[in-house]
Amino acid sequence: MGFVIRIIHLPGFDIFYSMSLYLLIGYFFAGLVKFIIPEKKIYNNLSDKKFSDVLKAAFFGVPIPVCSCGVIPLVEHLRRSGASKKATISFLISTPTTGLDSILATYSLLGPVFAIFRPLSSFLGGILGGLLVKIFIKEGEKSDVEKCKIEEVEKETFKEKIISSLKYSFFELVESTGKWILLGVLLGTLISFVVPESFFRNYFTNRFLSYILMMLAGIPLYVCATGSIPVAASLVIKGLSPGAALVFLITGPATNSATILFVLKKLGKKTLFIYLISIVIISLFSGFLLDLVIGDFNLKESIFMHKHSDGINIFKLLSSLILALLILKPYITKMWRKKMEGYKIKVKDIMCSHCANTIEKGLMRVKGVKRVFVDVEKKEVYVEGDFELSEVFNAIKDAGYSPE
Repeated sequence: MGFVIRIIHLPGFDIFYSMSLYLLIGYFFAGLVKFIIPEKKIYNNLSDKKFSDVLKAAFFGVPIPVCSCGVIPLVEHLRRSGASKKATISFLISTPTTGLDSILATYSLLGPVFAIFRPLSSFLGGILGGLLVKIFIKEGEKSDVEKCKIEEVEKETFKEKIISSLKYSFFELVESTGKWILLGVLLGTLISFVVPESFFRNYFTNRFLSYILMMLAGIPLYVCATGSIPVAASLVIKGLSPGAALVFLITGPATNSATILFVLKKLGKKTLFIYLISIVIISLFSGFLLDLVIGDFNLKESIFMHKHSDGINIFKLLSSLILALLILKPYITKMWRKKMEGYKIKVKDIMCSHCANTIEKGLMRVKGVKRVFVDVEKKEVYVEGDFELSEVFNAIKDAGYSPE
C-alpha cells in the first residue's frame, strides 16, 4: 500500500490521479445529457445567431458541479450537437469555475460575500467570453464535428439508448479528448518542475502584483472548484488579499493546460485567445471589486480550515486505472486492426470519432459482418466477415457517408 501511495504522489501521476474521477463523472454526465436531451433540441437552443444562447449557456453552466477537465466531454458533446462557438465558450468558462457544491463550500469557509462574488463572476465571465466570440469570430463555417450528421436515436428502444449513451460517454468522447488531456498533464507536470515552490511566497506584498501572480499560477494548473477553496483560505490566512484569492478561485478552476490544448485544437487560436482574455479580465475585475467591498476586514478569524487525509482514495485510484485503460483502448484497437484481413474501404468524409461510431454501428447490422474498424486519421474503414460488398457500401451510404 505504501508503494501505491508513493506512486500516486509522483509528479504527473498525482495530477492524473486527482483528475480521473472528475473526468469520468464528466463523461457520464455528457452521456446523460445525450440520453435525456435530444441533440436537435440542444442545437436549436445553442446554435442560433442570437445572443440568448450565450445567456442560456452561462446560466445553466454555473450550477453544474463539473471541473475544468470534466467539462471537456460536456463541451465536446455541445459541439457535436451543433452549439455555436459563442455558446460553447460561455459554457466552458461558466461551468468549471463554480457549482452548487462549491458555492456552499465557499460560504462555509470564506463567508457570504465570497459565495456571492464567485458564481456571479462565473456567470459574467461566460457572458463576456460569448460576447467577444460573437464580435470577433464568424460562425459561418462549421467545424468538422458540426458537419457530422446528427444521429437518429428516436427509433432506438430505451435499453438501446442507455447502451448508446454509455458508449458515447466512455468510448467516443474519451477517444476524442483523451490524448489532449494526457498532453496537458505532461505540460502541467513540467510547470511544477520549472516553477520553484518559494516563487509565489516572495511576491505577495504588492496587491496588484499578487493578482497577476495568482492569475499566472491558476491558469495552467488543475484545481477543481471545490478543492481550490482550502488553498485560497490558507493563502488568505497567510496574508494574501481576498481579491487575489478570488483571482485564484476563478482562474484555477476555470482552465488548465489540458483545457487550453482542447480549445486550441477544437476551436482554434482566435477562440483560445478570447477564452483566456475573458478569464483574465473577469478575474482581475472581480478580485479588485472584492477588495473594495471587503476592504481591510480580517477574514482570517472567519476561516475554518479542514484537515484532509493524505491516504489513498479508492474511488480515485480505480477511476485512474479505468480512465487510463479507456484512453489506451484506441491505440490497442489500432494494433489489433493490423492483424485484420478484412476489406478496406476509403471514406473521405469521415471527420471524427462520432463519424466512426455512426459508420461502425451501421455496418454491424449488415448480415455476415463480424468486425469493423474505422481509422479516422486515414479515413479508412476495415470490414471483416462473410458479407455482400454492395450491402456494406449501402450501409455506409445510409449512415450519410460516401464510400469509394
